[in-house]
Amino acid sequence: MIKPLRDYVLLEVEPKEKVVGGFIIPESKEKPSTAKVVAVGPGKEVDGKLVSIPVKVGDKVVFKEYSTTEYKDGDKKYLLIKAEDLLAIVE
Repeated sequence: MIKPLRDYVLLEVEPKEKVVGGFIIPESKEKPSTAKVVAVGPGKEVDGKLVSIPVKVGDKVVFKEYSTTEYKDGDKKYLLIKAEDLLAIVE
């Protein structure tokens, strides 16, 4: 497993597939804008103090679409993103 450093967050993209008439239609080529948090870095230091990241493992988040770095581990797709590029937590 990959462990994020500083103020980075690791997101897991869940594939979106549709089944239509017995055929599986894979996800589109568009980048997703929501994903699940699977790991969180320790935060970053500002003025000598550690500033923590406001999300936790298991949160579903909305993020800036083109601010990620893709990482693949087998058939799973992950995204690494700076915490400041997260826009919201989906409840």
